[in-house]
Amino acid sequence: MSFLKLRQGQAPLILSIPHAGTHIPADYHPALTSLWLARKDADWWLPELYKFAERYDATILRTEISRTIIDVNRDPSGASLYPGQATTALCPTETFDGEALYHAGQEPSDTEILLRRAKYFDPYHEALRAEILRLRGLHHAIVVYDCHSIRSEIPRLFEGLLPNFNIGSNDNQSCDPVITEKIAAICEADINFSSIVNGRFKGGYITRHYGNPANGVNAVQMELACRGYMAEPAAPSPANWPTPLDSSPAIIPTLKLVIESLLP
Repeated sequence: MSFLKLRQGQAPLILSIPHAGTHIPADYHPALTSLWLARKDADWWLPELYKFAERYDATILRTEISRTIIDVNRDPSGASLYPGQATTALCPTETFDGEALYHAGQEPSDTEILLRRAKYFDPYHEALRAEILRLRGLHHAIVVYDCHSIRSEIPRLFEGLLPNFNIGSNDNQSCDPVITEKIAAICEADINFSSIVNGRFKGGYITRHYGNPANGVNAVQMELACRGYMAEPAAPSPANWPTPLDSSPAIIPTLKLVIESLLP
């Protein structure tokens, strides 16, 4: 299969969707404890949720490979994005809740991680770099908008209930603060949802690596709490997770305003 999905647009905007993939090639199945666990932490329904961005002629890049196989939003050097806090690795061995993804002794070796990087990680970033260069050739400045979502409550990762909109610009290093402030103001104006800037989520590898405002590349991460567009069970299980995308997600009008704010 072609695991990279790219929609090329002409607007100065790239939507990167690195974690919505659920495909796990059969060769990896025997080592995994559960295919459901391996897909549990996917960023559910984001391609469908952001489909409206096509109308703005945005470029949209995503991978269909599950983040359990390799996480294209982690530093390939293995450096933690959040030192001292629980997180997952380039090739995760645990779910967000700490459940083992692999049978004992069958976790990916260093050699296997390098193979996965060459097969899946590198092509994603080659495609993203190519699109950044293409659009920078057309526009003075562009925005890389990194799309994410997560369950609203994961005690192992963060305390309490996560805000609906979690905006990350690596403490204003990856994105012009004016752009971040515009996004924040739009989210804050929606009285039905909560928001925060550079809280628990400051931006992952994509945001931090590609964001270079001085060179015309603004990168910002939007981490959505899943409850804004789908029902969340108190305790996810194979019987109840994932739930379907809401028929008319209440969060979409605000997301549309956010995307519009990133365009000339």
